[in-house]
Amino acid sequence: MRINYAGGMRLLRSTDLALRVLMRLAVADGSTPTTREVAADMDVPYTHAAKVVAELQHLGLLAARRGRGGGLGLTEAGRTASVGAIVRTFEGDGDVVDCEGAAPCPLHTGCRLRGALRRAQEAFFASLDPLTVADMVAAPTGPLLLGISGRPISALTSDDD
Repeated sequence: MRINYAGGMRLLRSTDLALRVLMRLAVADGSTPTTREVAADMDVPYTHAAKVVAELQHLGLLAARRGRGGGLGLTEAGRTASVGAIVRTFEGDGDVVDCEGAAPCPLHTGCRLRGALRRAQEAFFASLDPLTVADMVAAPTGPLLLGISGRPISALTSDDD
């Protein structure tokens, strides 16, 4: 997460894409879209989607099969994963501000801002902890995801409404 002084906190693109890929797969309803199809659905470059899919697979949140009949599928761990934990993983443990970069901040040894921003960052993550990927695809999101994937909205089961 980075501070965007014009508009607040901002997630890395890879974090945003990871969440969207998991949400897309959560409504796949038995189908196994390919990484290319998911990239097209999300309107992102295939190479970016492939990197995120590889990391999600490494984390055990999705399963990927190659070849004829292959594709991507959400694992049970992916369906029940905490959104906060996913965001923490993709964002990393870095500080919100870089106090020790190429030109270290002159306040480095006595600054209280860094700690305050770190606590705010953790509060942000903590607010996402109780939410799961399954929670994120409840209506109206699930039907919208089905709509962008070209599948009929009626494919969403009544359990997701």
